[in-house]
Amino acid sequence: MAQYNLTPVEVPAVETQYRRIKTKLPVPESLGIFNNLSESEPRSMMGQPPIIWDKAEGFQIEDPWGNKWIDWSSGVLIANSGHGRIEVREALKKIIDKPLLSSYVFVHEKRAELTGMLQALAPDPEDYSVFLLSTGSEAVENAIKLARTYAIEKHGKEKRYIVSFNNAFHGRTLGSQLAGGMDKLKTWIVGEGKTFIQVPFPDGYKNEDTSFDLFLTSIKEQGVTGDQIAGIITESYQGVGPDFLPVEYAQAMQDFCRKYDVISIYDEVQAGFGRSGKMFTYEHYGVEPDLIVCGKGITSSLPLSAVIGKKKVLDLYAPGSMTSTHSGSPLPVVTAVENLKLIEKEKLVENSRKLGIVLLQGLQIIVNKYPDRLGCLHGKGLVAGIQVVKPGTKEPDSETAKNINEKCFQKGLLMFAPVGIAGECIKIAPPLVITEDALKEGIEVLEEACDEILGNRQDSL
Repeated sequence: MAQYNLTPVEVPAVETQYRRIKTKLPVPESLGIFNNLSESEPRSMMGQPPIIWDKAEGFQIEDPWGNKWIDWSSGVLIANSGHGRIEVREALKKIIDKPLLSSYVFVHEKRAELTGMLQALAPDPEDYSVFLLSTGSEAVENAIKLARTYAIEKHGKEKRYIVSFNNAFHGRTLGSQLAGGMDKLKTWIVGEGKTFIQVPFPDGYKNEDTSFDLFLTSIKEQGVTGDQIAGIITESYQGVGPDFLPVEYAQAMQDFCRKYDVISIYDEVQAGFGRSGKMFTYEHYGVEPDLIVCGKGITSSLPLSAVIGKKKVLDLYAPGSMTSTHSGSPLPVVTAVENLKLIEKEKLVENSRKLGIVLLQGLQIIVNKYPDRLGCLHGKGLVAGIQVVKPGTKEPDSETAKNINEKCFQKGLLMFAPVGIAGECIKIAPPLVITEDALKEGIEVLEEACDEILGNRQDSL
């Protein structure tokens, strides 16, 4: 991953309704904090634009020195209902003052409220139940465990393979990285995972073949039949893009799962709760997953995840044998309850869908200016990504992507570091509460940054 420069530089002052830049960046006074962290943390925790978060509210981030950014990161696709919502803060104060801070799996009232709210979001609520956990990786691990358990108990140990997709990201634990599709993240894995296989993802750009026949050919080439597959896991959109499944492909995959009694798992950790213009991104495909993995935007704040799944799968384990220490704890639970209420009350799914049109139209104008450098634009709702490539190719250009990202940071538009298979993707994911005016201002900033880094084509003709 390309690194950000920690040497403070003079940048033009910015003062608009939504942005304010008044110091050098990074702020000279912030360097001591970065230095302290470099001594006390692993370097893997660095790599983001060098800002010290001091206050986050709505769709704006402020540092301690008076600078303010429009947030196009949502943390990392967390703050769907916005940062620091007063409703969430008041709910936390109430539970803290009660006091009730932790509970293991002893029951408290809000846990029942939350699981009921999540159950109501399932394709057929009467047929689904909800298991709360703490992180997305943990929820993915649980889904894999459930799929494998179901297959072995019903069909025997020959039905053991987990199929996932190239370029997928499902987390950072062993099982979730075995299911992931990035070889560079698996160099530490030796010997494990012989029953995890990957197939090409039909994104239409990195892989131009979008037919389900490619899936069938790929598993056959790896010596695996449908009768041997326990589960298929896919991100509802791949985070490296975002890259979406073709509808016909997703429906053919569902037919395959039903034919061979394969558990279908849709990873909605970053895709759920309105991000793509529907409550869950799998809804774009007209399918009904057996297991839906949730996280991030489930609370817009504190750590919590969930598996929403068919009861025939979630009920495989006896009482006390499938639990999670902090998953039902009162603090994250009340934030999730308030977050879901806000998403519904403020029609944030609808806002994501409506503003997604504005976002993609604006981004397409930028991509059209630099078609030899901005190779691909994918998005739905308030998530989008632009692949930055070397001139006239599909070869990733991570350094240029980082330079564009850094230039935006210097102008008061904050995104997390570029993602993708090689750090070439400029990822855009503002909180769903962003206004149209602020969204358009952010698009203008991104266009300015691209003009400065790539060179305005109109001027060069």
